[in-house]
Amino acid sequence: MCEVLSPGLAVSVLKAIFQEVHVQSLLQLDRHTVYSIITNFMGTREEELKGLGADFTFGFIQVMDGEKDPRNLLVAFQIVRDLIAKNYALGPFVEELFEVTSCYFPIDFTPPPNDPHGIQREDLILSLRAVLSSTPQFAEFLLPLLIEKMDSDLQSAKLDSLQTLTACCAIYGQKELQEFLPSLWSSLRREVFQTASEKVEAECLAALHALSACLSRSVLSSDTEDLLDSFLSSILQDCRHHLCEPDMKLVWPSAKLLQAAAGASLRSYHCVTRSVLPLLLEQYTKHPQSSQRRTILEMLLGFLELQQKWGYVEEDESSLLSLQAQVCSVVFSALTDPSVQLQLVGIRALTVLGSLQGFLSPSDLELVVDHLIRLALHEEDSQSSEAAMEAAGSLAPIYPKVFSGCMVPRLEEELQSEPEEESSRDHCSLRQRCLQALAAVSIHTSIVRETVPVLLQHLRKVQKGSEAGNTQDMVSVCQSLHRVALQCQQDAEGCWYYHQTVVPCLLALAVQAAMQESAHPLLGKALLEEEVLAAMVPIISAATTHLSPELAAQSVSHVVPLFLDGEVSFLPQNSFPCSFKPFEDGECLEAQRRLVALLMAFVCSLPRDVAIPQQERLLQELLALSCSCNCPFTATTAAKCFAGLVNKHPAGQQLDEILQLAVNRMEPGLAEGPRRMQALTLLLWVTKALVLRYHPLSSRLTDKLLGLLGDVELGPTAADGFSLLMAESPDVLHKGCHADVRIMFRQRFFTDNVPKLVQGFHRAGPDVKANYLKGLSHVLNHLPKPVLVTELPTLLSLLLEALSCSDRVVQLSTLSCLQPLLLEAPQIMSLHVDTLVTKFLSLTSSPAMVRVPPPASSPHPSPPPLQLPSPISLPGCPHRRPALCPRAYQPAHNSAAPVQGPSYPGTGQAFG
Repeated sequence: MCEVLSPGLAVSVLKAIFQEVHVQSLLQLDRHTVYSIITNFMGTREEELKGLGADFTFGFIQVMDGEKDPRNLLVAFQIVRDLIAKNYALGPFVEELFEVTSCYFPIDFTPPPNDPHGIQREDLILSLRAVLSSTPQFAEFLLPLLIEKMDSDLQSAKLDSLQTLTACCAIYGQKELQEFLPSLWSSLRREVFQTASEKVEAECLAALHALSACLSRSVLSSDTEDLLDSFLSSILQDCRHHLCEPDMKLVWPSAKLLQAAAGASLRSYHCVTRSVLPLLLEQYTKHPQSSQRRTILEMLLGFLELQQKWGYVEEDESSLLSLQAQVCSVVFSALTDPSVQLQLVGIRALTVLGSLQGFLSPSDLELVVDHLIRLALHEEDSQSSEAAMEAAGSLAPIYPKVFSGCMVPRLEEELQSEPEEESSRDHCSLRQRCLQALAAVSIHTSIVRETVPVLLQHLRKVQKGSEAGNTQDMVSVCQSLHRVALQCQQDAEGCWYYHQTVVPCLLALAVQAAMQESAHPLLGKALLEEEVLAAMVPIISAATTHLSPELAAQSVSHVVPLFLDGEVSFLPQNSFPCSFKPFEDGECLEAQRRLVALLMAFVCSLPRDVAIPQQERLLQELLALSCSCNCPFTATTAAKCFAGLVNKHPAGQQLDEILQLAVNRMEPGLAEGPRRMQALTLLLWVTKALVLRYHPLSSRLTDKLLGLLGDVELGPTAADGFSLLMAESPDVLHKGCHADVRIMFRQRFFTDNVPKLVQGFHRAGPDVKANYLKGLSHVLNHLPKPVLVTELPTLLSLLLEALSCSDRVVQLSTLSCLQPLLLEAPQIMSLHVDTLVTKFLSLTSSPAMVRVPPPASSPHPSPPPLQLPSPISLPGCPHRRPALCPRAYQPAHNSAAPVQGPSYPGTGQAFG
């Protein structure tokens, strides 16, 4: 409409509105229409409106004056912002425009319940703040107002004022701030010294930072006073002496103020630290108590961390560089203090100093390494030890030559040292820490080339001789190797070095141990323990997932023939006493078959586009092993490996044939015989592989699994299998190992199979009903919470029945399902509150819910108790409100009063 108006008509319309209409006497909707007309004209007839000069500004001031409706105010505030941003003439009406908007500051508005317009207090606050901070012309009027509101007793007014001041500093200069700096500093200082509110303190510090940054940006002429210098001098004068007070009451408030100002610019940092750093170093020496030294060092650390913002230490200006020796002396002394808390602060300070390139001298770096080794290996407190390792990991990539040349040899020496008889336990702990420290510093490729051989050599040593039975030590080495593998993944060179060094070595050690086990059952046995093999799996997986397709293809051409054909030529030290045939029959080859776990870790972690040689043969061997092996560990890993390959296999006839072969092996195995459990394990893993990729056969296999819930022998395990189908597996069939995982597969599985679970439950006999409940609870527990809350009400009656089940897993899973409903769907739960309370009371006396600590040797510790948040409010229960409803409940269907004109609910005096 605005575009078709003849030139000049927009001005005529606005003049008529300004002169003939008393806008504030109109209804809200009509006032909103006036604001919309003005907005549209400003967007389409800008030049015509600017021709009115300051009369347009004055006219709008008259229109807006007295507005109280939040809907209209949001539009009016936007018009004011446009007036200023588009350079409309304000003329002599700057103060009037400020007054007509600032009268709403600070915003005090509470939206009415069930407000259909959705206007929040924060919307109005931000919109008004954008107006007030839009032009330096408001400064002379706004800054006194902000100072006044900062001194008020209302916290919301303080916060709004401080945040507005921070916003204004982005556009102000020295000229606008000069007159008000003393008052602003006085108010900020008082609030930080006296406030009990962390929010107010944080906003004060942010405002002080913004003021210092604003003064730092100003360009000075030769005859202009440097306001930054005088402002910082005032801050130093008021805060510096508090750093020296014996009782140290105002030390932290003063330090925070100084750091807020210093962090604004490099110039302010130098100005503050020239005065403060020598004082802090002096105070550290004067105070002998560890607690006081810790406080002082933490303040010093705050200033050191600010230096990190500016990067390289500039020799000509840096006060820090001139105090290098004293700072290092203080930090090193903290590292040797008996107080653990002071040590921890010292370690943090040491890390910051090390990050300042050029600050530490070569001799200082040697001392750093000495301290880190001592703390990491020999400090009794684990906090200091862990912090020292973390610091070493942070500094190692900055100084790779120092750490590979000094720290790694020292750690290797400690690792190889022989224990004294009376301190074998201490030596075991020392060995553990050495392994952890070696992994922690393996960040840079050059360091990895030094640490990996040390770790592998130690693994060989543990496998041999008197330590051959130390399973836990082997696991510790594997955990360190795994950490190094993860740290190498983002560096292509380091990743390939690690892979081609570690994977063949682990395979060689395992093959050698398996062959020794076949010939001499007592040798090399620890390496074949399930716990050790399980610890080696993530190493090989992490070393493989990030390989490029070309390098992965090179590696797979060696590993697969090793398992299929016994081709050991690529392994180091490959002179083995017999051939390696893990897929052949024979009791003496049982140890070799266990190494299929390592094959699984490798082939299931390859990128999807890497071709696996002899894949069909490999799948057939894995399928046969998973169904025929008597060892549960071997059968399971073979099934997982088979499933991992099937998941990535391209669709087509070959996949269909191998799946049909698997079904033909599983179905008779499930029907009868001694290996029903192996067949069920294979069914679960193949079903998961196909469910993840939406393969059509997944429905048939899932139906088979549902049928097994009615089996007395396999039913409980089949029910637990639903957790395996829905949960993320840590070693195979997840996105990290390039598995084919479709989005929302859990929701699709729920939709397809939960109705079948419900039907099966109603048809099942009493002895197997619990299996269906357990399967259902596993499915529900792995659904995304928003989906769970939406779907649970239809299953609520069944879940309430599940609470009466004697199976503890069913009880806990059901409680976990009900928890989000109690929190997010109280209207539904209130309909069943009597049943819920009865069931919960029964559970409190149920033997299944009483936690009995398991024996120390038990491999299955009891699960932790369910943690329900408190309080939980249920609506519609007035007779129980004292117990369950701490607040009165307002039904969601209550409708708000109709909105008409200026009588918008919640306004009135809200903005007066």
